Amino acid sequence: MTEIIDLSQEIYEGMPVYKDLPQVKMTIHNSHEEWNGIKNPTTKTPAVHKLELGEHTGTHVDAINHMAKEYNGQSIDTMPLSTFYTEGICLDFSHKGLKELISENEIKEACISSNLIIKEGDTLLFYTDHYRRYFETDNWNKGPGLTAAAARWLGEQRIAAFGVETMSPGVPKISNKEIHHICGELGFTHYENMINLHKLVGRGRFRFIGLPLKIRGGTGSPVRAVAIFE
Repeated sequence: MTEIIDLSQEIYEGMPVYKDLPQVKMTIHNSHEEWNGIKNPTTKTPAVHKLELGEHTGTHVDAINHMAKEYNGQSIDTMPLSTFYTEGICLDFSHKGLKELISENEIKEACISSNLIIKEGDTLLFYTDHYRRYFETDNWNKGPGLTAAAARWLGEQRIAAFGVETMSPGVPKISNKEIHHICGELGFTHYENMINLHKLVGRGRFRFIGLPLKIRGGTGSPVRAVAIFE
């Protein structure tokens, strides 16, 4: 029996976003009362919402052109769909604390202890339990992250992408900017703000799907990421 696990945050007005990125705004653009010709209704039932949000809102994937200026043109709509439809594995790093780094050797050790092998074209997810512990708290922006060396090693394994629960793949002002540059250099990407990764740990390989919107020239896109166990 097929089991589909939702890995994406809800999108709603007032949700946490990274630093100075656009805040999410959601208003009723058309109501059913308006469509039915009701004048001055006491309530409005949404028929169409107007959304205002950035490309990097909630659970999202970064395009290569987001990584650095020299990758201009490699936008989300130009990236092959095979990047977002892969096999996946999830490693347990829930022992990591705030702003702690995940090294290359720790990733190798986690693969050994969980009897998993990173294959070319995989999406590798990092479970840190940061979402359940700290979402919508003052520590939400202080999550663990990869070292730059770990990101380079992952890229050298020719993975399609990796995913984290936090708002950034590295720790800001320590490894985050360099990780983005490495992803651009080696031609792979990452997902941020993932949830429910605890439901994947210890279960082996799965089908991963994280399809982006087809935004012309986009630097990234919200996704409805899922893990599928057959």
